[in-house]
Amino acid sequence: MVQILGLDIAGNPAQWLTAEQAITAAATGGIAWQWGEEPILFRGGWNRQGERSTIELFPIVALAGRKPDAWLREELPLTNTLLFRRDRHTCAYCGYEFTHRELSCDHVVPRVQGGPDVWTNVVTACRSCNQRKGGRRPEQTRGMQLLFVPYAPCLWEHFILSARGILADQMDFLAARLPRHSRILS
Repeated sequence: MVQILGLDIAGNPAQWLTAEQAITAAATGGIAWQWGEEPILFRGGWNRQGERSTIELFPIVALAGRKPDAWLREELPLTNTLLFRRDRHTCAYCGYEFTHRELSCDHVVPRVQGGPDVWTNVVTACRSCNQRKGGRRPEQTRGMQLLFVPYAPCLWEHFILSARGILADQMDFLAARLPRHSRILS
């Protein structure tokens, strides 16, 4: 399933578009500009003359009329899937890589101690380490320390984390705008 990266008019990521959403935007004049190395050809139905409709779209499109507002969001959505991708499916305590099923979200400052449910307070933990830590902070648990610091991904990182089957043009576009401290591609 092809996803098209939809940008606001200023070139900031706005949303991942399904092929249907992108084609509809193109057909109704909703695309201001497009970018990419190679267009993607979409084929539609047949007309009375036996001709098939086609439309070409590049993997990155700017949505006409979409005001630059996506970057104004204070906190980007936090889900286990995005968290595990941010941390590369690696436990922040033992350092081993696990499958999605074997992982859990750990609050560095536990919720029972007033820790917030925000990006800067959560890390990926294997079930064993998370159970061992329990409702304590890492420094309150003998032999447990964080191997990396949790952080809130920027808008560009968030779009990379939330992509399914990201195309090379889209990755290049987003990666070029990542901050130097980003762990997404390192």
